[in-house]
Amino acid sequence: MTPPDPTAAEFHPASALDFLPRERLRELQLARLHQTVARSYGRVALTRQRMEARGVAPDDVRSLADLARLPFTTKVDLRDTYPFGLFASPMQEIVRLHASSGTTGKPIVVAYTREDVAVWSEVMARTFAACGLHRGDIVQNAYGYGLFTGGLGAHNGIEELGATVIPISGGNTERQIMVLKDFGVTAFCSTPSYFLHLIERAEELGVDLRTLPLRAGIFGAEPWTDSMRRRIEARTALRAYDIYGLSEIIGPGVASECAAQDGLHVFEDRFYPEIIDPETGEVLLEGAEGELVLTTLSKQAMPMVRYRTRDITTLITEPCPCGRTLRRMRRVGRRSDDMLIIRGVNVYPSQIEAALLEVEGTLPHYQLVLDRENGLDRLSVEVEVTPEVFSDEVRVLEGLRARLAHAIEHTVGIRVGVRLVEPHTIDRSQGKANRVVDRRRKDP
Repeated sequence: MTPPDPTAAEFHPASALDFLPRERLRELQLARLHQTVARSYGRVALTRQRMEARGVAPDDVRSLADLARLPFTTKVDLRDTYPFGLFASPMQEIVRLHASSGTTGKPIVVAYTREDVAVWSEVMARTFAACGLHRGDIVQNAYGYGLFTGGLGAHNGIEELGATVIPISGGNTERQIMVLKDFGVTAFCSTPSYFLHLIERAEELGVDLRTLPLRAGIFGAEPWTDSMRRRIEARTALRAYDIYGLSEIIGPGVASECAAQDGLHVFEDRFYPEIIDPETGEVLLEGAEGELVLTTLSKQAMPMVRYRTRDITTLITEPCPCGRTLRRMRRVGRRSDDMLIIRGVNVYPSQIEAALLEVEGTLPHYQLVLDRENGLDRLSVEVEVTPEVFSDEVRVLEGLRARLAHAIEHTVGIRVGVRLVEPHTIDRSQGKANRVVDRRRKDP
């Protein structure tokens, strides 16, 4: 795939913002930051109360560095003010509401004015342009439509780009494959785990995806590894791009990889990133790994000031070969709140995945199973193996199991149980993959 020409705007006019000189970008960020802080302070009671408690007023934000003086916003705040407590626009100006599934508590409700929807469409168009898409592409959008922001967020961006969107949503994998074949699809949007499931089903049906015009996969909504990218690209003719977003900020469209596939460009003119120490909340020096904090710079209905994403990453300031001046963030492989503590050791699901995919003979479908034995937490890993391996001799399976156990121990520092299961044993998700199964009984 030919990377976008940084001197041209044929991919989308707004893509020119991706190449602003850094000084001009900082001026734009500061002007928009002033507007955001003033709007949130004047219209959102929680922001005003917290700023007053710190003795900070909007006029005290004179530089981008002054952002660190402002209080954080967290997901708990959105739940505590459910449903509309953080809105900065009257309902008459709000044209759309989205919400999370609410599986861990009250759903997170987010709102958009007409201007917000326009900005969302713009950053999604820039996302697809960064991935090399343009007018004339046919994009199959398998992100879920509805209250989830993925489906409509991607949909609007594809139309804004001038490409053709197929609003197929998630599920019905056989139909997805039929449409891929019959409609001349050139790009596919979904979670990476669902696309892996689609690849498997296509192979079972005798469909070779490498013979189709499909050349780009735009994958997000869940953490995934470079090993999984290599698996996807090896079994198709496409290039797999990572995108990043979250409903609390806007939905998808916060950051995107480009043709270099070396970090995700943050659309900094719309979302200002910081990296903090997740324990102390202190802003870290450039290049340090920590928790990503985002401030919206143009959101009207629901401005977010210093929202703690809980995603762990690093900001990259070195120039990108694509020519974009926007800073990049490393792929999010873990969250500060998805860490498992097993026998005093911190374990992240992404570490397990990376270890598994380095061993030949396994499939990228696995689950971490937590249970409790004699009062102690125990972690075991169930992982699918290829049909060829599963039908082999017992000693071959045992050798593979031992290699996997060693790879995991080498990566995370503790021994865990490994159970090999035959293909299609682990449930396939049509949305975000469920990697952790907690079978521990709660203590009375």
